[in-house]
Amino acid sequence: MKKHASTFAFIDSQNLNLGVRTVGWKLDFVKFRRFLNDTYHVEKAYLFIGQMPENQKLYFYLQNAGYILVFKPTQHYFKYGKKATKGNVDAELVLHSAARLFKDYDEAVIVSGDGDFLCLYEYLEENNKLKKILVHNKNKYSKLLKPFVHKIDYISTKKTKLEQKNDRHFLERRTLQGSLSW
Repeated sequence: MKKHASTFAFIDSQNLNLGVRTVGWKLDFVKFRRFLNDTYHVEKAYLFIGQMPENQKLYFYLQNAGYILVFKPTQHYFKYGKKATKGNVDAELVLHSAARLFKDYDEAVIVSGDGDFLCLYEYLEENNKLKKILVHNKNKYSKLLKPFVHKIDYISTKKTKLEQKNDRHFLERRTLQGSLSW
């Protein structure tokens, strides 16, 4: 009997969240976690995210939805006279998927349409570990991913399955009450 391959997802949260919003809808992270499990048999989903003290409820919600959070300290700066926050997680995502956790999984699902991950996609492909690349928008992602078009799936085409239909406070209450199950 063949052992089921272990699959981990590595998610660039900013790329995913902002990318889906550019096509006019909000992602339901609970539905997305279930989608990863049901569609790609993802056992562990690592969500790389900038850490801000005021977002503790969000982090609790995401953890209860089944994500393992990997935090990056954020930096504040001014852009065009407005305060902005930066928490670039690219290096952490590469470090975890290509080194720290590399021996712990058989296949990887990378959630980002960012061309900065080209070397990661190539490395995973060379090692027969690249299962799928999920990009947020079918019409807007890095052209550097062209060699991997056969591995790409588009989140924007799954709006009916993944869109957040209820307000976030309802989802937080549902999560806090423990009604989520995998």
